[in-house]
Amino acid sequence: MKNRNVLISGASVAGPALAYWLRRHGFNPTIVERAPALRDGGYAVDFRGEVHLSILRRMGILADLERARTGMGSMAYVNSAGKVQAKMPADLFAGDIEILRGDLVRILYDATKDHTEYIFGDSITSLAEDDHGVTVTFERTPPRRFDLVIGADGLHSNTRRLTFGPEEQFVKHLGLYCAIFTTSNYLGLDHTGHAYRTGGKVVMLHSSRHNAEARAVFYFSSPELDLNRRDVARQQAVLAEQYTGNGWQSDRLLNEMRHAPDFYFDSVGQVHMDTWTRGRVALVGDAAYCPSSLSGMGSGLALVGAYVLAGELAAAQGDHRVAFARYEEELREYAVGCQKMGDGVAGLMVPGSRFVAGLLNRYYKLMPYLPGKNMAAKIARRTAENITLRDYRDLALR
Repeated sequence: MKNRNVLISGASVAGPALAYWLRRHGFNPTIVERAPALRDGGYAVDFRGEVHLSILRRMGILADLERARTGMGSMAYVNSAGKVQAKMPADLFAGDIEILRGDLVRILYDATKDHTEYIFGDSITSLAEDDHGVTVTFERTPPRRFDLVIGADGLHSNTRRLTFGPEEQFVKHLGLYCAIFTTSNYLGLDHTGHAYRTGGKVVMLHSSRHNAEARAVFYFSSPELDLNRRDVARQQAVLAEQYTGNGWQSDRLLNEMRHAPDFYFDSVGQVHMDTWTRGRVALVGDAAYCPSSLSGMGSGLALVGAYVLAGELAAAQGDHRVAFARYEEELREYAVGCQKMGDGVAGLMVPGSRFVAGLLNRYYKLMPYLPGKNMAAKIARRTAENITLRDYRDLALR
């Protein structure tokens, strides 16, 4: 086995999942994460189908996810007075297991922390590759040598920028921005959520952590904005400009936003690349093939990508040239299918006018009685299962 020492940038989903499998296959993973600690909060993510569940089962964390699952029921669309106008079935949103992103990150960290070096509060500043490895410089940590570097650092990947070029070459803006934060469950929601749509905007409130709290979620239509991704005050000001006087719970939630411990704001986009690898550097998860939060496929795709990348490195005995080529060959079609699940969703989720929003609410009200009512959920399941995983277990260390 060669190229055992692997640096992974990003400690969200793809990074720790990759570290888990690399360690199982005899590699020595190190994870560097810009944030000073694990990031809590964020939206709920879901896994569906036997492909996803089989990987979670092999990792030994399926029972942990089951215990932490949201248990969400249907989502109701309401009018400005809070009266229910239509309901969407749970399986359209939640898959087989739905879990808060922060809870998933904690479970993955707990599964890897004893055998993976974590470096928090730091970031890669340069990568210098030669025939024998990569010299990595950091913002704070002294320079170090690694055999391989993997970018698992999300939609705005720093590793992708350093290796492949500027973000605008690869990220497709889908015309929306999203904001999420934790608040109190003051509506008394019981494993459910309410959503209110107006022209170009939707605001949602759903219960979380077994009704002990709630998540506020905002999506609004906008061209790309010139915003510093770390300027929370400016992001909150933009959200307030969009939603003040919007109706329903908008103004109250804007007030709650000021006190939220985990405010998150970002554009909604997809990543499209001709190749995910270059030399001794590879990308995995959203950094390589983000399907967008609208697809419902991001975390499942990251999980599968990490499993395949680690498995192919093991199968190639650490030969990155062979492994990286096989990784792209095995995963490309699956990733493209997952990305297609996010196409066109923006217009349905955030209609351009109140009139269209009203039409959609009436359509959703009739949906339970229409032929093909379960079609969307079936398509999502087929997409999630549209890959035959190689069994790399014989390569794992016992």
